Amino acid sequence: MDQLWANRAASAETAVAKRHLRRLWGLPGTQLGVVAWPPARRDRLFGTWHYWWQAHLLDCLVDAQLRDPQPHRLGEIKRQIRGHRLRNNGRWTNSYYDDMAWLALALERADRVAGVGRPRALKRLCEQFITSWVPEDGGGIPWRKQDQFFNAPANGPAGIFLTRYEDRLRRAQQMADWIDETLIDPETHLVFDGIKAGSLVRAQYTYCQGVVLGLEAELAARTHDHRHAERVRRLVAAIGEHMAPDGILNGAGGGDGGLFAGITARYLALTAMVLPDDAAADTRESARALVLASAEAAWDNRQNLDGLPLFGPSWGSIAEIPTAGGGHAQFVEGAVNSSQTPERDLSVQLSGWMLMEAAHTVTA
Repeated sequence: MDQLWANRAASAETAVAKRHLRRLWGLPGTQLGVVAWPPARRDRLFGTWHYWWQAHLLDCLVDAQLRDPQPHRLGEIKRQIRGHRLRNNGRWTNSYYDDMAWLALALERADRVAGVGRPRALKRLCEQFITSWVPEDGGGIPWRKQDQFFNAPANGPAGIFLTRYEDRLRRAQQMADWIDETLIDPETHLVFDGIKAGSLVRAQYTYCQGVVLGLEAELAARTHDHRHAERVRRLVAAIGEHMAPDGILNGAGGGDGGLFAGITARYLALTAMVLPDDAAADTRESARALVLASAEAAWDNRQNLDGLPLFGPSWGSIAEIPTAGGGHAQFVEGAVNSSQTPERDLSVQLSGWMLMEAAHTVTA
């Protein structure tokens, strides 16, 4: 079974590499993911690039290196990191704390798994999360700088990073406790999106569940504090009941939403692997089952182009082959909306790849 998923993950990796990976502006030693396929001229020139999508591309490359260590992929990881910094005007940071958290997570894993260290980048990013913690303003850390929106998509991944970097467990626990006290729906036990100027933003997205799950699972494994394991148990059950009809994680379209289910699958897989033995075995098995049912559905409903998979945004429905025409994904008010055909978006294909790697993780 593990070889089956290893092969499928490798196919997903090759598909993204062939359709999306290009040098940044033709510069040697660089690489980024073109954000659409088929691409428009602006996409090929990296006029659009989407910082947090590229962070997830880096994370997927690290997944692949963990699955099947290869010298050529080590080069891709280095080129991806260099391309990211160059395209971001020579900086690691931007105005969005959730974006920076995703890059920090990917860079920390690139160091730990692949030996590609960027210590100054990690230190700089860590400072962003430590100094932006403002309980006196109602947070949490905010979604972006000079903003009063404190949300799960920023605090979740930043908290996961802090559990792994320089022994920042105390702050990570404070972030997890803030989420638990502020953003949990008392009826469904799902995670609300955030709190803005004191008012609850009641939207419930799959990736909010995923990042909080990842934070609590890491804390359960590292602290052996029963409250974290209990929150994991409660959240895995809530995802299964409310966000995974027939055991298949809900899709959220293209654009930024294309990454949501893949992120949830990543942290369900983490839960299945790291939740301590003294926690309920049925929670680990439930997390594993959600990953595998989603992966089977995504694979069964893929399109096959030139022998390589193309995934859809909703894993329970047959994928559609995109064309060069139709509306493109657009950056609007801090978020990227979907292309007219969501399958065109790099985010959707990264999510499918992430899911295949997650299925390999839980079966290997």
